[in-house]
Amino acid sequence: MARGSSYGDKPPLTPLSFPVDVPITRRATRVLPEVQPQKEKVTQVLPAKRKSTRAVVYKEPHPLLRHRSWLTPFILCMVIVVLGSFVLISAAIFQRHDNQNLVTYNGQSFPIQVGGSISAFNTWQNSTGPIATRTPIPIKVSTGPYSVLGKPTISAAFINQVLAAYGSPAAGTGQQMYDLGVKYGIDPVYALAFFMHESLFGTTGEARVTLSLGNMRCIPSRPCDQTGDGGYAQMYSWVDGYEQWYKLIRNLYVAQWGLVTVDQIIPTYAPSSDHNDVAGYIAALKHEVDTWRAGILRP
Repeated sequence: MARGSSYGDKPPLTPLSFPVDVPITRRATRVLPEVQPQKEKVTQVLPAKRKSTRAVVYKEPHPLLRHRSWLTPFILCMVIVVLGSFVLISAAIFQRHDNQNLVTYNGQSFPIQVGGSISAFNTWQNSTGPIATRTPIPIKVSTGPYSVLGKPTISAAFINQVLAAYGSPAAGTGQQMYDLGVKYGIDPVYALAFFMHESLFGTTGEARVTLSLGNMRCIPSRPCDQTGDGGYAQMYSWVDGYEQWYKLIRNLYVAQWGLVTVDQIIPTYAPSSDHNDVAGYIAALKHEVDTWRAGILRP
């Protein structure tokens, strides 16, 4: 069979004749330093950061924020007003006089009996004698039956006899009651009648302490006795109590309100709203006046 080469088979190589261990001249090369093995660097693999999943919350501005420009000065002014009011009230309280007491009274007789408007109140309180009437009083009324105006119809001696007959602590003051009636143009028989009806001439009720003819409620010009049911004016003496009553009737009821007769005065002086028997009060006064004018000591 033909071979794949046209040149035929190659002869085997002839072995060398020189010895194998012949030394080979070493080349002039540089000797490198021995390389020390390096430690492997350990790379720390950090955990991947977790992405934040918090939701973004949108906060709406406060509704009053847009009013801040005027709201802050307004609040500041209100605080100043409140503090100023507190200072004024405190100053008024500390400047009150010791003899002026505020009294809380549930009835109606105090403001009606001695009250009225501020001007009317001040007029009769500051008066030292009879004052002119605001409007002329008809002669028919001023001189009619049971009109408090007029000259005395009983004497000072008779007044003393009545006071003594009832054992009054005001006995012996008849002349002063008589003289004050003349001064204010009021018949003293009515003062005596009011004195009897209110306290039996100072022997019962608040008058034993307050020395008040008509049991007048508290007034600024006198100390206030609050031991009773509400508060009563504390008079300096029985005679002082007489004059305060005369001044009340003449300068307030008559001069400013035009109330002249017993029938006109009592509904205001002792109103039914204060649990008073108005008709009985009027009838009692008229009976007492008629009895004393007839010269009888005990009605």
